[in-house]
Amino acid sequence: MRSADLGTLTTTADGRYQLRFERRLAHSPARVWRGITESGQLKSWFPMLVEFDLTPGAKVRFDMPDATIRRLGLAPGAPGTTGRGEMTQVDPPHLLEYTWDGEILRWELSPDGDGGCLLVFTNVFDDRDTAIPAASGWHAGLEVLAAVLDDRPVTWSAWDRADELTPAYTATVG
Repeated sequence: MRSADLGTLTTTADGRYQLRFERRLAHSPARVWRGITESGQLKSWFPMLVEFDLTPGAKVRFDMPDATIRRLGLAPGAPGTTGRGEMTQVDPPHLLEYTWDGEILRWELSPDGDGGCLLVFTNVFDDRDTAIPAASGWHAGLEVLAAVLDDRPVTWSAWDRADELTPAYTATVG
């Protein structure tokens, strides 16, 4: 893994924490947009099942998949298995931003001049202790997203991949 692939952690002006990831993808912003907004594509890589309307102010609902609930040993309906948010900014196919239980998820897509795009993803949150697991999880999820966009089969577990990435993130953001 190249260190350039690792996300970075900074502190925001208001004292929150921001994870930032950059990925160059061999797909147009319109194609990547579908990967981050269409439910059929989201369920292959996003950590929750997401329901939303791409209208600023619209409510967003997050539900933990049953397999994840079982993996984590949670009871259905336990705290953390559902979430709420709001769509805050939408400019297809360039900008998508919404909240998730107080966190901010922001996706910026720009053409790279070679037919692909630069994806910049940021996650803003309050609890510093979530930085390493969040970084490892988002990194693994973005790898799955890239595979899905490339029509490559995903033959690995994103959970296992996140576990593999944890030492690298412990060293860089820990």
